[in-house]
Amino acid sequence: MTTQTQPQTNAADHFEQWPAKGKNMAAQAPGISQGFGGMFQKLMGEGALSVREKELIALGIGMALRCEPCVYSHVQKCIKAGATREQIIELAGVVVTMQGGPAYVYVPKVLEALDALGA
Repeated sequence: MTTQTQPQTNAADHFEQWPAKGKNMAAQAPGISQGFGGMFQKLMGEGALSVREKELIALGIGMALRCEPCVYSHVQKCIKAGATREQIIELAGVVVTMQGGPAYVYVPKVLEALDALGA
């Protein structure tokens, strides 16, 4: 049995290519794009938790699920929401504590994204 894997990318490529990929997806699958976008805007805005806190949680979940685009995207959103490099790295440590090796191998992706963003 063979499994299909997504090609590996790096953070700089992701940040460069994602806007065009997102526009293409919105054009070809507008219902998916609008539905997800509306939910994201509603749930990820300020509330009892700050946007920064929500983005840190989302980054942790992205690491736990081993979703490389999620890691890159939420590192960027964490920085935009005011999280520091130190807070993001500490969050990565919490994820490793809870999930072990599978999360540990995603810490370099977090660091790569921070470096690509100059954070």
